[in-house]
Amino acid sequence: MWGRLRIYLKEMYPVLPRLFVAGLVFFEIYFVLLLNQKVTRFDLNHQELIGVFTVFAFLLFLRIADDFKDYETDRLMFPQRPLPSGRVRKSDLRGLLVLVLAPALVLNFLWMNNLVWFLLLFGYGLAMSVWFFARERIRNSLLLAVVTHNPVLMILNLYIISFTVIKYGLPAVTLPAVLLAFSLYFPGLIWEVARKIRAPREETEYVTYSSLWGVRRATRFVQVLTLVDILTNLILIWSINRPLAAALAANVAVMTRDFSRFIADPDRFRLIDKVERYTILTESIMVAAVAIHLLLGPA
Repeated sequence: MWGRLRIYLKEMYPVLPRLFVAGLVFFEIYFVLLLNQKVTRFDLNHQELIGVFTVFAFLLFLRIADDFKDYETDRLMFPQRPLPSGRVRKSDLRGLLVLVLAPALVLNFLWMNNLVWFLLLFGYGLAMSVWFFARERIRNSLLLAVVTHNPVLMILNLYIISFTVIKYGLPAVTLPAVLLAFSLYFPGLIWEVARKIRAPREETEYVTYSSLWGVRRATRFVQVLTLVDILTNLILIWSINRPLAAALAANVAVMTRDFSRFIADPDRFRLIDKVERYTILTESIMVAAVAIHLLLGPA
């Protein structure tokens, strides 16, 4: 079992990089919210580490749930993956979930202040794993799938926001808190749609947004989402580091150019590659803004 799990984690969910991502997600939301609320004295302890572990555990849960949901499709489209190839068994992954989720539940129950949001987060994830009991209807509709599944990222944000708000006694509903609730929602939605936009010559029997809406309409949809996403980030970063707000604007300007280039010639590059570059740069700028503020003060 352990050898098979090593194969799965190496290929589908490398532990150290995913722990790093979980830490970035947690502390970006945590510090951006606090800094926008003018909090400068931080009470860091074991709770923040539990929060990071919870994000890590939940993202692993989603990864495994997707592998279970898409098992039959993956046998046809991605037979080389660990589960459909037979190199990993479903029982192995169920055991891994128990090993990771049981400690997450115990730790949240004993030491975290937002157990309701923890239960809501994993309850929503569990409903996703069974297609909200409407498997065929959702599975056969790309739009319905993204509408029902993508909000889980907002709930993950709200888990972090609720912990921070309760711990520091902050108002529950503020503009920064509302904007941060969307801080993973929009990038997740942008990525989910962009990865299913292809040049006409790359289309297969796999259903994509470009095959349903056409390249131009699908790309323009992602472009609008990108502009909304960058607006929320600009508002959040403005009081933390204004020079880096200009870097965010430059990043979206380059992405806007790439959208137009892709519409003009879809064979020129893969849109998802440019979207991933944009997302990485955006999140890097946000993390840099927080780090600079914490080390040097507002810029």
